[in-house]
Amino acid sequence: MKRSIGTRAAIVGVALVAAGAVTVGVSQAAPEHRSEPAASQAAKPTKKQIAALFDGWNKALQTGDSKKVADRYAKDAVLLPTASPVIRTDRAGIVDYFDHFLLNKPKGTKIKSVINVLDSNSAIDAGLYVFNLTDPKTGEKKDVEARYTYEYEKRGGTWLIVNHHSSVLPAAS
Repeated sequence: MKRSIGTRAAIVGVALVAAGAVTVGVSQAAPEHRSEPAASQAAKPTKKQIAALFDGWNKALQTGDSKKVADRYAKDAVLLPTASPVIRTDRAGIVDYFDHFLLNKPKGTKIKSVINVLDSNSAIDAGLYVFNLTDPKTGEKKDVEARYTYEYEKRGGTWLIVNHHSSVLPAAS
């Protein structure tokens, strides 16, 4: 009887050691399942870095070139624009929208921004901005306040807009 208890204890001990070795092997083989990020994973961008993406987009507007603006969007991006009821879901549609919008020489200025960095490859910037516009026919200047949401994804090492919603700010009730 003593021998069988000792044998059982040895078997259990060997099983525990084997289970421990398997567990260690799995944790070493699959770093993506660790609670700490692996050294090879990219760090999350800062809110300042995400805010700078709007600045780059706004500078693209200043070129007056709709294709340069469209280059800031992913090929499968969705644009719900301020000055059009048409949802744009491809590059041609985005270029078309900016062909018309850029005639007003828009310049955007953020009024309030709330940035959520989701992970190392995605972030959302939502808030209020004002566009300074110039009527191409009359030269009359006007400001248009709007709400916005930009969803960014880092694709192939480049931050791109994947969703952009902008709508005129409704009058206070």
